Amino acid sequence: MRILQVLPELNVGGVETGTLDLAKYLVRLGHKAVVVSGGGALVKDLEETGAIHYQLPVQNKSVISIIKTIPRLAEIIKKEEIDIVHARSRVPAWIAYFACRRTRAIFITTCHGYYKKHPFSYVMGWAKRVIVLSNVIGRHMLEDFDVPHERIKLVPRSVDLDKFKYSSPDKRRGREFHVGIIARITPLKGHLYFIKAMAKVARVTPYLKIWIVGDAPASRASYKEQINVLIRRLGLDHCTEFLGMQKNIPEILAHLDLLILATTTHEAFGRVIIEAQASGVPVVATEVGGVVDIIEDGKNGLLVPPSDPSSMAEAALKIFKDIELARVLAENAYQKVKEKYNIELMVKNTLSVYEDALNNFKLLIMKFSSLGDIILSTAGLRAIREKFPRHKISFLVGEESKDLLLRCPYIDELLVADFKNKDKDLAGILNMGRILRKKNFDLVIDLQNNRTSHMLAALSLSLKCYGYDNKKFGFLLNHRIKDEKPGIDPVAHQFRVLKMLGIDLMDNRLELWPSKEDEEYVENLLSSGWLSVDQKIIGINISASKRWISKGWPRPHIVRLCKELGLRNIRVVLTGVDEDLDEANALVSMIKNTKIINACAKTTVNQLACLIRRCSLYITADSSPLHIATAVGTAVIALFGPTDPARHMPLAKNSIVLKKDLPCSPCYKPKCKNKKCMNLITPEEVLGAIDKLLK
Repeated sequence: MRILQVLPELNVGGVETGTLDLAKYLVRLGHKAVVVSGGGALVKDLEETGAIHYQLPVQNKSVISIIKTIPRLAEIIKKEEIDIVHARSRVPAWIAYFACRRTRAIFITTCHGYYKKHPFSYVMGWAKRVIVLSNVIGRHMLEDFDVPHERIKLVPRSVDLDKFKYSSPDKRRGREFHVGIIARITPLKGHLYFIKAMAKVARVTPYLKIWIVGDAPASRASYKEQINVLIRRLGLDHCTEFLGMQKNIPEILAHLDLLILATTTHEAFGRVIIEAQASGVPVVATEVGGVVDIIEDGKNGLLVPPSDPSSMAEAALKIFKDIELARVLAENAYQKVKEKYNIELMVKNTLSVYEDALNNFKLLIMKFSSLGDIILSTAGLRAIREKFPRHKISFLVGEESKDLLLRCPYIDELLVADFKNKDKDLAGILNMGRILRKKNFDLVIDLQNNRTSHMLAALSLSLKCYGYDNKKFGFLLNHRIKDEKPGIDPVAHQFRVLKMLGIDLMDNRLELWPSKEDEEYVENLLSSGWLSVDQKIIGINISASKRWISKGWPRPHIVRLCKELGLRNIRVVLTGVDEDLDEANALVSMIKNTKIINACAKTTVNQLACLIRRCSLYITADSSPLHIATAVGTAVIALFGPTDPARHMPLAKNSIVLKKDLPCSPCYKPKCKNKKCMNLITPEEVLGAIDKLLK
């Protein structure tokens, strides 16, 4: 694998140490390790492990700097052919997220802090896998940032037992009692409470030595001065040392008798605790965040309430007075560190997360309307499954069209949206976006290509979104092709999008998957119409849709055609939707020489597919039954007027298109006063086409 870790800086600290440790083991195991940071004291150590380092301003919170750094990181990802980008802080995560959208790399984060519920922090939950250091942080990301449970992976920090050598407290204890705090000097680390506790300890231990390891950032200089003032006021300046930033923490711990962690807020984990425990140093820690995952109070350490100097002092004195307690706590702690927090286990678990992310892909296809267009997408759906045989494929479809795909063998999950009712407004779209985000899709293929679908693609937070670049928010897709509306058939038009994924149009067959019950229903319907065994059936769809009145073939033409077919001993089946029922009844009453089978409003879409399949031939305007007929392989006569057959007629072996070339056609107007384009298609022309196809 080729792994890129990105973090603000490579100076001394828990995040930096973890990055360095992982990079070293990745190289040792034969993987490629790349680190991007703002530089720091550990760069040389990193490069000595065989890892590659790039320096970018990924620590800079300036929006302009972030925007400028995104393409630079993307170039590094491409140059090093990175598989996974692992972000370890929020600013690097924003840069990495958008850089991954420009490349094929997978985005992973590790939450090293208990983040405030702020828009800036949400990016940490947008990764394909979100690594957390403790159960507390896992619950925090789950509950406060709405990260799906399946994306959260627990991988605690680790300690290199080759660096930190165990020494029992009873063997290291001398005349002086050394107590240390190792942390950045910031208010949340609780230094003031630590000093107040040490003042109480100093009254009992005449040879107390206090070590403060770590330094304050420039913005916290005044806080460091507060600590100095408090030390002088409490008379501890003679026994307190500020050691500043220290690279050799094992050496510091080798001289400590007690480590205190005084953090006042949720701690993500507390690496210094396990480093101390690996060295045999007893630990007193505040009961915050991930600390409770490490320390079992009274068994392998002592826990005290945060911001409570008295309890902290009391616990420290227990360790001072009872050397046997210190020894037992240290031994129990060391055993737990060896079992749960060794570096080999951390590397193994992290690699497991990487492999899981690489091997488990989830793909979303969006096509929620209309019925005919969804049928047209079945050729593409089949090709997508062939291209991605091991991906989990989900399909987002409209409520009115879901039955078409219930038995589709090419999808694993059917998602249904009701964009005509409950999901039609912005609130509904945002809610659907939340649902899609929880699904954690790696790739989105937008075959709908309208404003709603493009918004949903963006809201899904998938790093790969494919579709058409049009005037319907197409800019929201990061992999797009210009929609120039060429005169190609609708299936080929969809495959222009799929071409970006390396999928070529090799098989344009459309498919449907009705059930055996649907077939039995149609047989019973035809039997009730007294259909004899040797009679041919011709189906006629009497309208296009309620909206597209201009597509309808005139009633007198249908009547004349039905009478002619009756004279030839051919039975006619009328199809249509609920709104066409009155029209169908009127047609039946006007035709006397043949018994019409009126199936209008009597079939579901899958039953209609079975009915059309039973027909010798089917006649329809430009509408979904045209696509159904093509999918089931029935010969079809397509009547086109206001729309262009070059763009809407699927390729079919047994088909004839009847269309009049008029100056006004195609007009794409749903309503027309004279409907000249459809009126000029005569029953005689249709009869001629019937004769050709039946032969």
